[in-house]
Amino acid sequence: MKKYIKYIAVAALFILLCISVSITRRNSETLYDYALREPETAYAEHVTGTAASPGPATTDTESIRMTKTTVEAPGEEETEEQMAQTDTVYPDRIVYQPDFYYEPLSDDLKQRITGLSYKEDCPLPYDDLRHVSVLYVNFKGNTSTGDIICNKAIAQDLVEIFYELYQADYQIEQIRLIDEYGADDLLSMQDNNTSCFNYRTIAGTNKISMHGQGLAIDINPFFNPYITYKNGRQQVSPAGAESYADRSQPFAYKIDENDLCYKLFMEHGFSWGGNWNHSKDYQHFEKKAEE
Repeated sequence: MKKYIKYIAVAALFILLCISVSITRRNSETLYDYALREPETAYAEHVTGTAASPGPATTDTESIRMTKTTVEAPGEEETEEQMAQTDTVYPDRIVYQPDFYYEPLSDDLKQRITGLSYKEDCPLPYDDLRHVSVLYVNFKGNTSTGDIICNKAIAQDLVEIFYELYQADYQIEQIRLIDEYGADDLLSMQDNNTSCFNYRTIAGTNKISMHGQGLAIDINPFFNPYITYKNGRQQVSPAGAESYADRSQPFAYKIDENDLCYKLFMEHGFSWGGNWNHSKDYQHFEKKAEE
């Protein structure tokens, strides 16, 4: 009997305690309740030694929104400023795709090529030439940046063609200005360098060659050599490329009528040296400037 009385007493004490806590919570005020009742005091900034500035109170949400606006605005202004600077520095740059563009020759580039690919007696105005920048896939399968100087008449063609070649992972060993070879065509070809402008006249004439006008380009020249015939004997340029003169043989980097490079240049109105009758220049594509 005493045991049951003990259990009843403990239960009664627990019930009284719960009732007491409930009454206390009903009569108490949380910080949230206080904030609703006294918003100006609850949300006022605490500033040591100075009085709070008068003005309408703001909620935490409003404060966050105001702070976010203040932070984002300078970033937007900087972006616009950077774009304006780009337009100022490169006002004549024509961008076909990111990293595929052409523009007039800079003063530094003019100085670099003068006396080399741009001979002292070159009658072609600098303004007729364009610096073309493209991406390409090299023989290691890596992406590289190539520089070309060409006639402004074919600059748009080149960025479009080289963009398609890049998208197709078409491999080109290197695309460097021929000035890096002292404007020596043979050295450039032996290094399998793809290049375009190099002022010169056609041998025995005063007529400017297509390369001299910046209207011709040579692609992977070591694997696609220039072949002439003299006294019934075949002559191959560059030296060392004789094994690539037989176009009936299959080998890598060969340009023929089934090759993507050939097809793209043909689509853009170029002619191919591989179709010449008295000589063959398998590396060579040229396009006449429109009158």
